[in-house]
Amino acid sequence: MNDSAPKRLKAIRDASRATDVAVDPAPRRRRRRWIAGIAAAVLVALAVLAWPLVHRWAQSGRTVSLAQVQLGKVTRGTFVRDVFVDGKAVAAVSPTLYSDVNGTVTLHVIAGDTVKKGQVLAVIDSPGLTNKLQQEQNQLQSMQTDLGRERIDAQKAKLKAKQRIDLAGVNLQAAKREMQRAKDAWKYRVISRVNYAKAHDALEAARIRYKHAAADTKLDKESQNFDVRSKELAVTHQKLLVADLRRRVDDLTVKSPVNGVVGNVDVQQKQAVTPNQALFTVVDLSALEIAIQIPESYADGLSLGMPAQITYNDKTYPGKLTSVSPEVKNNEVTGRVRFSADEPAGLKQNQQVSVRIVMDKRKNVLMVPRGAFYDSGGGRTAYVVKNGTAVRTPIVTGAVSVNSVEVLRGLHEGDTIIVSDTSGFDDAATVYLGH
Repeated sequence: MNDSAPKRLKAIRDASRATDVAVDPAPRRRRRRWIAGIAAAVLVALAVLAWPLVHRWAQSGRTVSLAQVQLGKVTRGTFVRDVFVDGKAVAAVSPTLYSDVNGTVTLHVIAGDTVKKGQVLAVIDSPGLTNKLQQEQNQLQSMQTDLGRERIDAQKAKLKAKQRIDLAGVNLQAAKREMQRAKDAWKYRVISRVNYAKAHDALEAARIRYKHAAADTKLDKESQNFDVRSKELAVTHQKLLVADLRRRVDDLTVKSPVNGVVGNVDVQQKQAVTPNQALFTVVDLSALEIAIQIPESYADGLSLGMPAQITYNDKTYPGKLTSVSPEVKNNEVTGRVRFSADEPAGLKQNQQVSVRIVMDKRKNVLMVPRGAFYDSGGGRTAYVVKNGTAVRTPIVTGAVSVNSVEVLRGLHEGDTIIVSDTSGFDDAATVYLGH
């Protein structure tokens, strides 16, 4: 036998020969290749589909879950700038009564008493003020007596002056008659030239005396009127002083200026009080206002007379802003809102209410919902969402209300932006929004 010729193998015969079957490996290899091809095609398809997402992720500065942000639409409509604040009902009129002098107070009421206008609340005993009033009253009576005496003296002086001028007038008339007789006598030369000259001199002297008497009378009258007027002014001044003291003495009886309820009582029975010391607060419950604290950021937009809505017991009542404090405390300003119509029944002092103040209302305004993005971006940036990516965009904002922010530049109607807090984005230019 040739050693190079292939040898034929013979199966060993055994007891299991009848059950063995020969297997062809070719179909199995073809199936494996087919499965591998399908898997490769699937991987390629997935890669093609995932490529835009991977590309956006690669181009994004950060990745944030879409469920963690809030989105808002840029819309155009009527912009209402308003502010909602909590307030409490307070008395529109609640005067505080003060002591005007040093003295001892006797109380006639206690806190919580209902009082009427003009009712006596307390009496202050001030002996010093009472004695001062009596002294000035006596001084006034003395000055009035002096004024009366001055007026009588002035009348007497006027009578004497009139007497002087009347006598001077009589002497002047007598001198004129003597002069006329002297003229007639001199015409017939029955008297001497000397006597004629004497008659002429007597007439001139009478005229001079009359003229001076009239001038003296006028000056005396003016002097007497001046003296009387001076005393009249002194009496008037004293009357004013007495009237002021009498008013202060009357104020020692402290009376309620309004119908209401005694609020705070700041003194004790028989306590010594000093000038300008608070005694009582009387609360007029017939007219209530709403005291509010407004955030400082809204202060510049407030003005008196702005419309307001007051919510009490789930009902809304119209009102208006009546006062705004010029001072800022703890980043807030104090204001008052008054009901425009009747007050709600049952409203009591210090009860809590809600107040909405409408500061501005304009139509055709581009705006977005207000959110934390406004504070985190300072109102200068917003993240515009498109195709699953948020792009940091510069914007210019205007007025701000409780619900909306006015957009002046940077956004367009229909844009979608992230309105939630964006401070965690670290000013990334783009942010991928994953699911």
